[in-house]
Amino acid sequence: MPGKLNLSAREAVGKRFDPALMQRARERSWAALHGIRERMHPGISEEQAKTAAAQVFAALGMQRLWHPPIIRIGANTTKTYRQRSDPGVTLAENDSYFIDLGLVFDGHEGDVGDTFVVGHAPERQACADAARALFQEVAAAWRVHGLSGQALYAFAGERAQAMGWRLNHAIKGHRVSDFPHTIHKGGDLGELDTTPASGLWILEIQIAHPTEPFGAFHEDLLTGDPTD
Repeated sequence: MPGKLNLSAREAVGKRFDPALMQRARERSWAALHGIRERMHPGISEEQAKTAAAQVFAALGMQRLWHPPIIRIGANTTKTYRQRSDPGVTLAENDSYFIDLGLVFDGHEGDVGDTFVVGHAPERQACADAARALFQEVAAAWRVHGLSGQALYAFAGERAQAMGWRLNHAIKGHRVSDFPHTIHKGGDLGELDTTPASGLWILEIQIAHPTEPFGAFHEDLLTGDPTD
């Protein structure tokens, strides 16, 4: 089981691993995400958005996917990556959506996600803003206090509730590295009982409105620099 592995095994990397290339993959992945955002408009479906995403990836020189692009619109923003979207959902005039990308550039993995709002949807905008703010707060707790992965997600749950949102506890973060990270069996960040190293772990935050059918998602690489 992943939880039985020691930290060095869970944070192992391949011989070609390069922190600079990890950062480049991260930057290119964010560029891809914002390229997709520019193509989102009322009336677009999730499948149409994925077609547009493929064009963005090709233009940026993506090497391959390490997980399929996930684009969730409207009520589908409450679903996890393992759940299928309800079919036939399109972006409304006043609506929200999130993008979750797992891309490989130069043999290194990027994994980024963010939530956006179109039109006038104040509650949805508040949810998107809260996901970003919660991510930053949890990442800061890791930098300042050296919290374990388990403690980070316990803290995230407490803070989400205090902010008036519901944390999706099924989303627990994970490893990345030179492709493929899965051979190292790093497991979930939320299962890690020690302090995660910088530049190897993705912190994922997914929240939802406590009663309404919408949510928000934000993820990025945990790094020691708060300005990254």
